[in-house]
Amino acid sequence: MNTNRSIVNKAGTIETSVVTSGLLQPYQAKKFLQQTFDATPLMKSVRHETKAEKSGEIDKIGIGRRKLRGKVENTDDGYRAKPEFGSIHYETKPVKLPWEITEETIRQNIEGENFEVIVTNLMTNQVGVDAEDLLINGDEDIADTDPDYEFLKLNDGIKKIITNGGHIVDVSGAADMEMEMFYKAVASIPNRFNNGKLRWLMSPTRAQQWELFLLNKVINNGGVVPAELYKSPVAIPSMQVPNLSDDVVILCDPMNIINVSTYAIKIRKDATSKDAIMMDKRFYVVHFDFDALIEELEATAIITGLPGYKFD
Repeated sequence: MNTNRSIVNKAGTIETSVVTSGLLQPYQAKKFLQQTFDATPLMKSVRHETKAEKSGEIDKIGIGRRKLRGKVENTDDGYRAKPEFGSIHYETKPVKLPWEITEETIRQNIEGENFEVIVTNLMTNQVGVDAEDLLINGDEDIADTDPDYEFLKLNDGIKKIITNGGHIVDVSGAADMEMEMFYKAVASIPNRFNNGKLRWLMSPTRAQQWELFLLNKVINNGGVVPAELYKSPVAIPSMQVPNLSDDVVILCDPMNIINVSTYAIKIRKDATSKDAIMMDKRFYVVHFDFDALIEELEATAIITGLPGYKFD
């Protein structure tokens, strides 16, 4: 008998041979989501909220600062510190990933029936990669002429959110990268957020070109660049994010980025319908809901207009 519990094995891997249709139970949804979160380093680092409802509020609770007061023995001055409450609205968007496998492919493949599991695990990983891509690059206002319109229009990502409401350091027109742009980005963020948790998010190409830029400074001008500067401009560690474009660098605490999902995850398989029989195929689809948020926009900065590296 195909039970909900048998859909997900102990390792959290989806066993497609027992997937029929319907909602996963909350514990199964968590395992599926965890598998997608593990797909990229950034998705492992951001804050994840899994909600029962497709839209609602995420509570913010803070204490504020400078709450301490002087003490006088045997006296109550009536002062009480109070927490500060707020909320962030989320509005998830339904998304899907469909695929199909012909029975001939399964028969001919050396993996046999296990090929179905391999493909499904690859698709699950792709859900995580695409979720990160949307988390970063989504743009509901993207022009319908863009080749990735159908993908990018699904949601607004953090690059757009920070550009519209965070701190911007625009270096458009600059001939090359400079250390000053990193200092300007850090200076734009209030000191209370510069608490050792900030990270530079940049594409692998941008990170490598930054290293090359510093190496050329040493070669051309002499001197020594501290080793940590290559990976940690302004003593802030960097994180390589393949889905981030080369022309921007984002400064934020990864936990300030919120990936919102719901428990309403559906993994469907059809191998017995008329279409499946006549076409000799197995059909699959994953349905889930998704939103991207920034908790504190004031604690973010983005360097825009970065020039491409000029190779000799």
